[in-house]
Amino acid sequence: MSHSVIDQGNGIFTIDTGYQRSGLVASHLIKQDDEVAFVDVGAGSNIQTVYDMMQAHGIDFDQVRYVMVTHVHLDHAGAAGLLMQKCPQAQLVVHPNGANHMIDPSKLIAGATAVYGEEVFKSTFGEVIPVDATRVIEAPDGMSLTLAGRQLSFLDTPGHARHHYCVYDERSQGFFSGDTFGLSYRELDVDGQPFIFPTTTPVQFDPDALHASIDRMMAMQPQLMFLTHFGCVSGLDKLADDMHELIDAFVQLALQADPDDRFQSIKQNMGALLLERLCQHGCSMTSEQLLSFIDLDLELNSQGLEVWLDRQAKNK
Repeated sequence: MSHSVIDQGNGIFTIDTGYQRSGLVASHLIKQDDEVAFVDVGAGSNIQTVYDMMQAHGIDFDQVRYVMVTHVHLDHAGAAGLLMQKCPQAQLVVHPNGANHMIDPSKLIAGATAVYGEEVFKSTFGEVIPVDATRVIEAPDGMSLTLAGRQLSFLDTPGHARHHYCVYDERSQGFFSGDTFGLSYRELDVDGQPFIFPTTTPVQFDPDALHASIDRMMAMQPQLMFLTHFGCVSGLDKLADDMHELIDAFVQLALQADPDDRFQSIKQNMGALLLERLCQHGCSMTSEQLLSFIDLDLELNSQGLEVWLDRQAKNK
């Protein structure tokens, strides 16, 4: 299967890793002169797509200076060890709270295996290998790196995960936002206008922190967001408003969920809410098609909201 590469301008390319389906997980490549950096790299099961793209565009492994993972969830960082193995000049840039998981991924592997089972884990995520600690750069809030003189700045952006940063690129005036600025699939665009919604996947969703992270990013007046799920979006003032509204709405439907069937109650009500907003947005898919299309997100978001509810109850 051939996977698309989208030239976003300013030396930025969106690589469709093909993880699970086309248009779900992007790896972003930044090319400045003869130096290259990646932001998020997908899962090990799809790393060959990244290798193929590099070869097709004449990029050598020796040119890669940085492999930056916005956070250590395996659909973003699972292939980091494999790519680092191929790129002798590269350093891995990771949030301080996630560094140990990249150096020793055994807990990440064990956690995902417990959820999915060993067979599904291997087919879904592929190989996850450790990164040499001497090649790891921890990126605290406010740190900057340069790629052939091009400044990349790191913001600590908790809310989706406590090990999450976003990368601001001065040249494009854009953020590589990982999961902090939500999910926006190109299949849901209408007349060039994107639809966006938050990701509350397990296990560290924190609505107050997520609101604050979005506000911090928007205070820098970015023009673009490069999302891992999926691609590049603009018109950010409206999208930020949508994110804030939906974070609060997701919290409310979790708090009001039927305690006897909490998961299904959350999932069903979230589906109804997003379906209503998608119809207002002008999506041409049928209700059944839309619910099927976002089913995985409904599932994971509902799981994450349950974890959040349990944590709230424990902290009372």
